[in-house]
Amino acid sequence: MQYALIIHEAPHAYDGLSDDEQKAITAEYMAIRDDRRVVGGARLGPVDVTSTVRVAGGETLVTDGPFADAKEAFGGYYMLEADDLDAAIEIASRVPAARMGGAVEVRPVVTY
Repeated sequence: MQYALIIHEAPHAYDGLSDDEQKAITAEYMAIRDDRRVVGGARLGPVDVTSTVRVAGGETLVTDGPFADAKEAFGGYYMLEADDLDAAIEIASRVPAARMGGAVEVRPVVTY
């Protein structure tokens, strides 16, 4: 079964970390990416370069920033193949954002 691990990062989670600490966290993300069960994923750009598009009354409305005010920002995702939810949760628990004030949403991918 495929699962999406949607990574929600706490703003400023990296503030105050040394270069070595930031490199160690990046290495953790890369180790997850290299797991044979991970079939895709990406880190997203920061929210200050995000645009949100809505269509209302046939008119396209574009606003700067993410779609909602939240204490966390969608920072990236992994797509993975896992035997079951427990296996997906095991991988999600390794995502640094989960212990740095953020969260990882585990969601099954619907196939048609």
